[in-house]
Amino acid sequence: MAAMHSESPEEKENGGRLRNVLVDTVLDLEELDVDLYRSSNHWKPFGRQQRLFGGQVVGQALVAAGKTVSPDLHVHSLHAYFVKGGQHRKPMIYHVERTRDGSSYATRSVTARQFGNAVLTMQASFSRYEYSKFQHQYKMPDVPSPDNFLNETEVTKLHFNKLPENVQDFIRKRQAKEVPIEIKPVTPQIPVFLSRHSLENTDEPRMVMWFRARGTIGDDENLNRCIAAYFSDMMLASVSRMSRPKLEASMITSLDHSMWFHAPFRTDEWMLYECESPTTGGGRGFNLGRLWKQDGTLAVSVAQESVLRSEPRIKQNSKL
Repeated sequence: MAAMHSESPEEKENGGRLRNVLVDTVLDLEELDVDLYRSSNHWKPFGRQQRLFGGQVVGQALVAAGKTVSPDLHVHSLHAYFVKGGQHRKPMIYHVERTRDGSSYATRSVTARQFGNAVLTMQASFSRYEYSKFQHQYKMPDVPSPDNFLNETEVTKLHFNKLPENVQDFIRKRQAKEVPIEIKPVTPQIPVFLSRHSLENTDEPRMVMWFRARGTIGDDENLNRCIAAYFSDMMLASVSRMSRPKLEASMITSLDHSMWFHAPFRTDEWMLYECESPTTGGGRGFNLGRLWKQDGTLAVSVAQESVLRSEPRIKQNSKL
């Protein structure tokens, strides 16, 4: 288990700023009524798409569910479906159904809506800590520590002048905005948004990175799990596209997102995100992820299927 993290004066100052970005805005919900919440603060990812970032909807849905359970219960799994694309400029309403409250486990169902339409449905299961003699886990990938790698901004500077003008413009806009997560690419050692300009075809696409939340988050277990839910959707769908990096994708968007939480962790400490795509086909990509603590503990497992199309389709009423 990692040692407790003590805050320096600089971390306290930066941490307050970070909490304003993530906790007090991006993951903040207003209680409208019993089991009914609203969020008006949305972070828009970079690029041409106007849809609301799916990881934030999952994170906010988990915040809403967590507000309805006992403080000694912690989420151990969630299963979410992205039903419809959300608009980042409009409020989102979260309705929580208290499906079950047992002596050891509690189940919550959450529906996120805009304009009366379901954007996301999610089920989450919460449990109390329970000791068991049955314990094992996979071994963490053997990679150098975060100190051995450059972050995304530093790596991008090395490649910037070699990129097409439209990509340079995209990067300028991206770096002009504050991102609450710091990422250090490990494999490949380039940011995911540059992968198609330097990678070759592979049938075993894999991506590994160190990441942490900027500033100080603290030890709140459910809050850290909400932030992990927020982050885990940022890169995962892109892994299946890495199998054919130079092929233009007409559409890539998450269909569903599942997470299993195995051990406590802090997202303001470096964690290793190991991502892979076992298969793509039929207009979909399947991706798996594992979040590791620096001490080798497997903290979170993630599974996701996404729409991955190489040809544009005729527009219909649905986004799909």
